[in-house]
Amino acid sequence: MLQCIFLLSDSGEVMLEKQWTGHQVDRSICSWFWGHVLSQGGSSKVPPVIASPTHYLFQIVREGITFLGCSQVEMPPLMALDFLGRVADVLSDYLGSLDEDLIKDNFVIVYELLDELMDNGFPLTTEPNILKEMIAPPNLVNKVLNAVTGTSSSMSNTLPSATASTVPWRTSNTKHANNEVYVDLVEQLDATVSRDGHLVNCEIYGEVQVNSHLSGLPDLTLSFANPSILNDVRFHPCVRFRPWESHQILSFVPPDGQFKLMSYRVANLKNTPIYVKPQFSSDAGTCRVHVLVGMRCDPGKQIDSITVEFQLPSCVVSTDLTSNHGMVNVLADKVCSWSIGRIPKDKGPSLSGTLRLAAGLERMHVFPTFVVGFKIMGVALSGLQIDKLDLLNLPYRPYKGFRALTRAGIYEVRG
Repeated sequence: MLQCIFLLSDSGEVMLEKQWTGHQVDRSICSWFWGHVLSQGGSSKVPPVIASPTHYLFQIVREGITFLGCSQVEMPPLMALDFLGRVADVLSDYLGSLDEDLIKDNFVIVYELLDELMDNGFPLTTEPNILKEMIAPPNLVNKVLNAVTGTSSSMSNTLPSATASTVPWRTSNTKHANNEVYVDLVEQLDATVSRDGHLVNCEIYGEVQVNSHLSGLPDLTLSFANPSILNDVRFHPCVRFRPWESHQILSFVPPDGQFKLMSYRVANLKNTPIYVKPQFSSDAGTCRVHVLVGMRCDPGKQIDSITVEFQLPSCVVSTDLTSNHGMVNVLADKVCSWSIGRIPKDKGPSLSGTLRLAAGLERMHVFPTFVVGFKIMGVALSGLQIDKLDLLNLPYRPYKGFRALTRAGIYEVRG
């Protein structure tokens, strides 16, 4: 069981602390954890589960805020990480975004939510619909009423009706003037390319996100044209497992509003949509750089927001870099950022220039890793296709919409 949770800012400051059990976890564990993060080179380099000398630590990072859970006893790590993710999702849903100032301005509501999310170390109420009936989301009207009445709590005096329902994730008697449901395939490409251009690893992590505004108690069935490509699927609690197990069909009564219906992984992709070819040659204390970016295969839609970043080695003392397309900036922390945008049809984007090495060095022996970013609207690179979406138990005909988005995740090219 989780004994407590700490919310840490991007500088390691403890923004919020919540103890769930009688045993108090000292804040000094946060100092130990942040020292470990700095020694590893940042939060992205730290594994999600860490064994400290006194506690098991579970951590996720969302929008620069670290959610750190602590336990003195062994527990299923996936349960702890999933719960921390649910805490982050609930706070983001309530506050609009995860921001240090927003959390501090609404700390009463955040504490009330943490009280309901977990009881004595075990997850309790994690459905946003039930929580919103119990604890009103922050808004201007509530703040004015609290200021006038002198109260600070947003807790309701009545028990949410959904707690006695067979579908606790959905509020009863839901009504909408416009009935519509949108299904989005959101995918993230993770790839590693070796120095000689060989594709070491390439896979997709995807989510099926649904935004539902349907009256009554709808029953939805979503099927895919090629579900056999999916691995490591995870479902929202509303999904009935038996239809998926037997026919790979998602049958569910949706929550109201936006939610993640399922997540999945597609492994062993053969290609990436764009390539990055770096070349280095050094002598006499300087290193010449040439980086070429181009389209490897046509995904059928425009590739947008292309960026290439790399960390300059510590032996580099000055740079002179230019590009024939886009903007090149060298930041204070010696990160070179090249913003390309879209690849023009008449020329391939290239970056070239020289790096001056520290005194006494003839050649550069440590070469950077290039981190690539991009976004493609309207395409799921995994090849996953939605076959149809059927809606039952509805006396009306709602609007149905489908979209897809693929963006770069951890896409690295070794220099």
